[in-house]
Amino acid sequence: MADEAFDVAVVGAGLSGIGAGCHFAQRRPGMGYVVLEGRDRMGGTWDLFRYPGIRSDSDMYTLGYRFKPWRLANSIAGGSEIRAYIEEAAREYGVDRRIRFGRKVVSADWSSKDSRWRVEADRGGAGETYSARFLLLAAGYYRYESGYSPDFPGIADYRGEVVHPQQWNEEIAHAGKKVLVIGSGATAVTLVPALAETAAHVTMLQRSPTYIGPRPSADRIAGLLRKWLPSKTAYTLNRWRSVLLGQYFFWLCKRDPARVRKLLADAARAYLGPNYDVGKHFTPRYNPWEQRLCLAPDGDLYKAIRTGRADVVTDEIATFTGRGVRLKSGAEIEADIVVTATGLELQPFGGVKLSVDGVAIDPGALTTYRGYMYAGVPNLAAVFGYVNASWTLRADLISEQVCRLLTFMDRNDYASCTPRLDAPTEKHENWADFSSGYFARAEGKFPKQGPREPWRLNQNYLKDWLSSRWSRFEDGVLQFARSRA
Repeated sequence: MADEAFDVAVVGAGLSGIGAGCHFAQRRPGMGYVVLEGRDRMGGTWDLFRYPGIRSDSDMYTLGYRFKPWRLANSIAGGSEIRAYIEEAAREYGVDRRIRFGRKVVSADWSSKDSRWRVEADRGGAGETYSARFLLLAAGYYRYESGYSPDFPGIADYRGEVVHPQQWNEEIAHAGKKVLVIGSGATAVTLVPALAETAAHVTMLQRSPTYIGPRPSADRIAGLLRKWLPSKTAYTLNRWRSVLLGQYFFWLCKRDPARVRKLLADAARAYLGPNYDVGKHFTPRYNPWEQRLCLAPDGDLYKAIRTGRADVVTDEIATFTGRGVRLKSGAEIEADIVVTATGLELQPFGGVKLSVDGVAIDPGALTTYRGYMYAGVPNLAAVFGYVNASWTLRADLISEQVCRLLTFMDRNDYASCTPRLDAPTEKHENWADFSSGYFARAEGKFPKQGPREPWRLNQNYLKDWLSSRWSRFEDGVLQFARSRA
């Protein structure tokens, strides 16, 4: 027997889980729900990561919730500011009173007989069980316990300190030291200029370059709109302006990649000077947005390089040595601290093991329905954001859709809802058309997408926004059933 029963169980008290609770408060007041969080604080990513310079890589007009204006002047926010924003939303909508901290959800089994999920959580070694009519997985897509670190040759010989950004803590003293950051993704691009403020020197070592787009940390037009218009009106206009500009830039990357490649290279040269080898260090072999484009607020990475406080080396590691690393070119880099900004370990559904009537579900064998439900799995939704835009844009849409679906089921006295795939033999594709290493390592682990609607996982907010408002639940794919009891 379950310890407690709820209408909805939400897994995760990060940006997505807190947002879902806020939507419930607005659209389904009085509904019983619980938020189960494995950590001791809310915030998810924005509580876990504590490395220097941690910040958003999307502007806060789209990373923020649709219903809660971002009121600070900076549109690119630091991690502590984002966490404070999430906490404030949780208090405003009473979500903070629904959270059970220290409950790591390990499994959930759907009972067709009872038309409910049985959710098992670990609480410091003791088990707890919850019953829920609907399950919303909002724990993200990567493993919180550890990041990805390659098996570097000779690393056991290194006498300095090695840390992955996911395990950064306040005891790591980098001031006045030589720091080597391995990697060229968003984490490395964030870390290098922040470390360079107090380190003796910082080197970013990359096997291959990443596209980096400099942009102001404060949006001048957004500031003017906030000055002239009521807060909510200004925020809505800024949000849609950011959405449309982002969609246009992504379209341009796909339509005319050579033009965007030149724009980004020219922007780098404007900061670094005409003699810097932008072609070698900041011009990737792939086209823009085939991997995630990194953000450099106010060109901070370029400024750190221009002043000599940091540099970029494009090469590969031959082996670690006692004092640093030896590269395949024969050069050596000495370092007191090595930061392995080498990526995340992705895992589907926040690591929760799912089953239906005791039969285990293989996430890699599932097909996504409208980007938030899955063929053959009743009364379950999972939040997965966009890869080419802000995570919260889709998270908001999914929470809205779940609210609409639950209301529809209540009005029609339905106990369960299951997407059914009539043509399982059709060609399916990976969950994201992205060539980044951490996506490639997770191939086969995540649900697939089909060749057409409603099984297509769109990377287009405008299309999804229209669909979320005009699509019908009685579409011949969703199958509803009343309770067997």
